[in-house]
Amino acid sequence: MLIPSLHRSSDRAQSWSVARAAALGAVIGACAGLFKALGPLHAPGTQASNLAEIVGAALGFALLCVVAAALRNAIARRFIGREYQ
Repeated sequence: MLIPSLHRSSDRAQSWSVARAAALGAVIGACAGLFKALGPLHAPGTQASNLAEIVGAALGFALLCVVAAALRNAIARRFIGREYQ
């Protein structure tokens, strides 16, 4: 049984910005990498290895968010149709 949504929006559906998703994903990834590299339970290492870990996490999260936004846009175009922009 599906529960109907109580929210009715008069706005048209819009596609998600892939560039914005990449930027926000990179910020989230950088925060996660900073926490892991510099947090209380981090393994001792060089600054270069810590920087590589932060950059790797930022790139990974950015890629994940880009794929999610692009997939969402493709699915929305498929099911909503041509009026979707």
